[in-house]
Amino acid sequence: MTKMQRRLLGLLSAVAVLAACVSQATAETTLRIGHFPNITHVQALVAHNLSRSGKGWFEKRLGPDVKIEWYVYNAGPSAMEAMFAKSIDLTYVGPNPAINAYFKSAGQEARVVAGAVNGGSALVVQGDSTLKAPADFRGKKIATPQFGNTQDVAARAWLIAGGLKITQTGGDAQVVPTANPDQLSLFKSKQLDGVWTVEPWVSRLEADAGGKVLIDDREAITTILVARAEFLATQRDMVRKVVAAHRELTEWIKANPAEAQRLAREELEAETHAKFAPELVVSSWNRIVLTSDASLDALKALIASAQSVGFLRNASDLSRLVEKP
Repeated sequence: MTKMQRRLLGLLSAVAVLAACVSQATAETTLRIGHFPNITHVQALVAHNLSRSGKGWFEKRLGPDVKIEWYVYNAGPSAMEAMFAKSIDLTYVGPNPAINAYFKSAGQEARVVAGAVNGGSALVVQGDSTLKAPADFRGKKIATPQFGNTQDVAARAWLIAGGLKITQTGGDAQVVPTANPDQLSLFKSKQLDGVWTVEPWVSRLEADAGGKVLIDDREAITTILVARAEFLATQRDMVRKVVAAHRELTEWIKANPAEAQRLAREELEAETHAKFAPELVVSSWNRIVLTSDASLDALKALIASAQSVGFLRNASDLSRLVEKP
């Protein structure tokens, strides 16, 4: 073999290695998952924290060709807007924003692929409050995490069922969409009569602001796992693996509550840049029920509530809302 031939062979080898590297890089799939900095999104908190430390739960189960990117939102409507924009592929979210997205798109978007958490939702009032029934809230202010989110719908439905007239911006009582961290300061300064929110903010309102729970909504479906419809259709096998990993993670959290609480607390602190005492997480934990099951029948009551407050005008075809991958 001549010197020129050896050089040519070396060059071809280098090109082959480079091509293989490029092929491997382009073969990598990025999976984008959304969630909120709430205890009611505990599976996501734990998994996000493990991703952050290089011990990714989903990464290990989906393989080296899948990269996980996490996106954090304050509440459901923001997450569903990101799904409409195709900025995320799956998200942990409250049921009402997912239902609203489904009907807003005439059933073309949002597929419920698993349950996540029930409970962990409550209406908190001032410690010295005498408010008890919906009629007592006439002229009062209740904060919720975001307009149209699950707690916002629950608050409006409860007030309307109690005989009050509630509009988007006012009525007999005011429902004021307010980001969870802002609720605490406003509640402390007595600018809010009540807050309908989720853990750990319920426990923070109790511990840091002297609030008391008026309604402990432990039966509520608080968090579900939702896939973008197109992503589910084109990446069904991957979604199936994600759901299986999510179910396995749910069972692991049930079996290892102390370790799961530590990971969730660390992730909350990283995302909110605030400290969360271990006791606060324990208090929040006692109000949630972990589940990976989701059924259409269970969601129908929420659809009725959304209709009662005017969020859903037409909710007839439910056939594609819940879909097993």
